[in-house]
Amino acid sequence: MSSSVSRVPAAPSAQALAHFSRLLEFETDCWDVHHAISNHRQDFVLLDVRGYELFENGHIEGAVNIAHSRLNEKTLTSYPIETLFVVYCAGPHCNGTEKAAIRLAKLGRPVKKMIGGITGWIDEGFDLVKAKEYAQTTT
Repeated sequence: MSSSVSRVPAAPSAQALAHFSRLLEFETDCWDVHHAISNHRQDFVLLDVRGYELFENGHIEGAVNIAHSRLNEKTLTSYPIETLFVVYCAGPHCNGTEKAAIRLAKLGRPVKKMIGGITGWIDEGFDLVKAKEYAQTTT
């Protein structure tokens, strides 16, 4: 008797390796982003693609806020074309990251999605900052 898990056989190992390796070309996670930021190894722009009010109420320290609907050549002019953008939104229930990633890809910009978004960040036990707090700590 088989379970619903094993009823469809797993892919051969070579296919699984290709699939999961390919996913990492498109995604990163909260832990890896936090580790890069905490260890001063941030070689990407962390882009919060939610609206400004949500960003103001709490975001990841160091993130830049450009709502996915406002991503265009003009809003990105200050970033070199090779800049890697890591996009995040509210969480798994939000498709803002996909919308942002599509816009960035159409503009020829390197992009990865931070899976989990704000929800994942909080689930990992990491802190958020409010826009006003962030402004006070950077001035």
